[in-house]
Amino acid sequence: MVISLPLPGWGEPDLTQDETVRTPSWQGLSDPAAILAASLRAGRAPGTRKGERRRPASEPAFVVVLDPGHGGDKEGAIGPGGVREKEVALQIARRVGARLKKQGGRVVLTRTGDVSVPLALRAALANAERADLFVSIHLNAMPGTARAHAHGVETYFLSADASDASATAVAARENADRLAGEAEIDPSDPVSGILQDLADTDALAESSRLAYAVHEQLVRRLGAEDRGVKQALFYVLAGARMPAVLLEVGFVSHVAESRKLASAAYQEQVAQAVADGVAAWRAATKHARR
Repeated sequence: MVISLPLPGWGEPDLTQDETVRTPSWQGLSDPAAILAASLRAGRAPGTRKGERRRPASEPAFVVVLDPGHGGDKEGAIGPGGVREKEVALQIARRVGARLKKQGGRVVLTRTGDVSVPLALRAALANAERADLFVSIHLNAMPGTARAHAHGVETYFLSADASDASATAVAARENADRLAGEAEIDPSDPVSGILQDLADTDALAESSRLAYAVHEQLVRRLGAEDRGVKQALFYVLAGARMPAVLLEVGFVSHVAESRKLASAAYQEQVAQAVADGVAAWRAATKHARR
């Protein structure tokens, strides 16, 4: 059973406390990488005992891991008025989870509170859960004078070659948590598997299709500026063995857009758009069906 941890001053979606919405058991522990590695060696995912089944009695239509960006001492971007990326991303992830659960999915959050989860562990959790898709949720930001003008939605999937200079800059900012000294699951192999993963053309194609499906719904429902679907080398997506995307659902650095992102009503729109995009992708491909 999972109890989502509320953040003061933020509306809460209706997440029923059952095995359909879960959080990893490592949160609050000192060495999450070691816990995950031990669980995988034991042949089970984190949080289960020997011989215990993770799945609920009825098989879910799909399994999704939602990843609210940053958390804990990793603040992410901070906008005008103190709007924090890590807080908004968590609230949106909860709302998305509630909607995907209604679609028959089993939802796992990489965090349900203000805790730090190493980037390498997030995709590893999705692999351990045998997820059908992985969605990392973030807010964008621009420095200096550009912050007054940059707004809109961008959606990313993993590639060794960035689409453009802007995509490179976004990836650099989101990868900064790892560069700040995060622990690795395997210190001898931090990113060496990325090119091998990219060679899996099926996974790459599915990630692209998922990105376009979600992005189309975000732009349509939010009426936001369409900044495109792009590719970049995001460490949080590296190693995921399923379609994986990273969403930049708006600019926290933009005064007007920051106010929208902080509101429960706008977060609901974002969540519905993401859920609609996932539904459209599932309808168009058999990859996510069990």
